[in-house]
Amino acid sequence: MSEGLSHAVGPAKPPVPHGTIGDWLDAAAERFGANDALVLPWQNIRWSWAELRERTDALARGLDSLGLSAGDRVGICAPNCAEWVLTQLATARLGIILVSINPAYRTHELGHALRLSGIRALVTASRFKTSDYLGMLAELAPATAASAPRIFDPALPDLRHVIEIGGTGEGARIAFDSLLLPGDPIRVALDAHQPINIQFTSGTTGAPKGATLSHRNLLHNAAAAAAGMQLGPDDRLCIPVPLYHCFGMVLGVLVCLTSGAAMVFPGQSFEAATVLGCVEDERCTALHGVPTMFLAMLDHPDFAKFDLSTLRTGIAAGAPCPPAMMRRMIDQMNLHDITIGYGMTETSPLSTQTRPGANLETRTDTVGQMLPHFEGRVIDAQGALLPLGQPGEYCSRGPGVMLGYWNQPDATAAAIRDGWMHSGDLATIDEQARVRIVGRIKDMIIRGGENIYPAEIEAFLLGHPDIADVAVFGIPDERLGERVCAWVRARQPIEPDAIVEWCRGRIAHHKVPALVRIVDELPMTVTGKVQKFVMRDAENQRR
Repeated sequence: MSEGLSHAVGPAKPPVPHGTIGDWLDAAAERFGANDALVLPWQNIRWSWAELRERTDALARGLDSLGLSAGDRVGICAPNCAEWVLTQLATARLGIILVSINPAYRTHELGHALRLSGIRALVTASRFKTSDYLGMLAELAPATAASAPRIFDPALPDLRHVIEIGGTGEGARIAFDSLLLPGDPIRVALDAHQPINIQFTSGTTGAPKGATLSHRNLLHNAAAAAAGMQLGPDDRLCIPVPLYHCFGMVLGVLVCLTSGAAMVFPGQSFEAATVLGCVEDERCTALHGVPTMFLAMLDHPDFAKFDLSTLRTGIAAGAPCPPAMMRRMIDQMNLHDITIGYGMTETSPLSTQTRPGANLETRTDTVGQMLPHFEGRVIDAQGALLPLGQPGEYCSRGPGVMLGYWNQPDATAAAIRDGWMHSGDLATIDEQARVRIVGRIKDMIIRGGENIYPAEIEAFLLGHPDIADVAVFGIPDERLGERVCAWVRARQPIEPDAIVEWCRGRIAHHKVPALVRIVDELPMTVTGKVQKFVMRDAENQRR
């Protein structure tokens, strides 16, 4: 740490992994060959590392047979499934850039992703829940619904192949299983610094941008996170978070690839009872999730019926974890070594993580310390380092920082300056090099000249016994510029005025919410990030 200034450096171990994702798959197959690698109970799949490599190589041959090669973009739009993992590993084997597409996207968003990244082949589910992916594709590019064996549509000029998971190869579509071809393994000479993945930012504000990540970006993050959890080949990681996001793809699949732990997917998407049952049946030792997922499991009416005694660790990320919930996770779920992670898609994703054995305060009031080989700093608007404890913009630098936004050089230059990724988050660093996130720069409320940090008020309100979840943001005020608004999800009926009254005398008067709205749910992304712009827009429309 820089003396008295908000600058921190992570440890030098473990080392940054050498090689590519394909190299690490080969190493896992050699070292842990017969061990469970991929378990998906609802698909009746239980593959060893040797079997996972064999099927990955089979799919790589199939993709190669379509003329796809290093540098081409292949998109995937599907919920969690074995085909997703195979596509991730097979594209990495060939140096193809995998474009991860949120399966919640609708036609406009899907078209944006396909066009921005110039996707040549799309691996897709037929449909999931209320999404009809084939229908959306047909709307975007009618040629995808035609009977021609090769696709060309001027609306999506780069797209040549649609590969349907579970499909039978009707019309222009290719059945996924038909691409699992026998033959000799394909080995392509690749550079670990090559782009291998485009991850679209979660879109809490503005249009999603394509963060472009390399083998080295992803493997460093995976190996560092695995070390933070002290994972090894005897562990079994339950992964209910989505694969299209870095949480599932990197902190799930690649964490297991670098540690030898088994990856266990309880379902296509999160369902509390299914996850709890899977942990019990598969004797999982680790569990990932965002705080809302852990809360849903803890509050499930049948929670006490599940045996979670094998659990030990995992990662909770995406939002702050209140002390009361963390205590329940430790005491009731046996997650005594659970870690807190923080980062962004652009840093692959973690830049901080709590250390093993971290105390309760560290795991609830901070997001831990810098990941190995990462450094972080907190700066003012002019870019100068701030004193310890003073809020400013959090920036990070290290082997996880993305190569840039795909085909958006101006956005890249604005986000990465001198190697530092600018997060847009307000944070502090303390004497123990712990990072605290106090809010978004854009979310900071300026009331009558006073800077107010929503995260501080949210943490305070979560101490109310009747409040299950809360989001605090600013709304316009003619006299003060802005005033504090809180949307509250209550555990039991409570009046807004009672919450305001509870605040008075406990926090400074300018931090007391001027408006409290009781809601059934907070608008969130599927990765658990609160969408404050949706709430702010709703309040502005009420004005």
